[in-house]
Amino acid sequence: MALYVQTNSSGYFGELYNRYIPLIYGLCLKYLQDTERAEEATMELFKTLLPEVSGYEIKDFKTWIYSVAKNHCLQIVGKEKQHILVDLDTSSVEEFDNVLNLLEGNGPKDEIAALNHCIQKLPIQQKISISLFFKEEMSYEDIVEKTGYLLKTVKSQIQSGKRNLKTCVEKYRNE
Repeated sequence: MALYVQTNSSGYFGELYNRYIPLIYGLCLKYLQDTERAEEATMELFKTLLPEVSGYEIKDFKTWIYSVAKNHCLQIVGKEKQHILVDLDTSSVEEFDNVLNLLEGNGPKDEIAALNHCIQKLPIQQKISISLFFKEEMSYEDIVEKTGYLLKTVKSQIQSGKRNLKTCVEKYRNE
């Protein structure tokens, strides 16, 4: 990696990338469930990373490439499905149902006012993620692109934000 950064010769990065093709391909196959698409994603990732990789500070290439490949595959899956996958179990959906209705603008005006008050109290990353996700109806990937946050950070901020909103709205109602 150091030789690639020093010389900007794609051969060095290509040699390093080739060592991890089985790992990357296996990961892509796991997520994409199709050999042709997995091969395509593996090569596409190389083309995408080649001009950008020198800008990253990489301490452990294997861990880094695994993470980048996983995110790449998740973006492909997300684009293909054309809808947002939300990792909620049934109890979580029921638990957040009222807050979700309020976020969609449904409910009594005083509760929507309570929600808007509570959104302002959220930490900045949660406020941004919640607003983009629910009010702007952006996908996780779009939020990642717009904010520069990592995908798992966006998901975490939205989940934490919903929990915080639920608690705040309930507290606001009881006052």
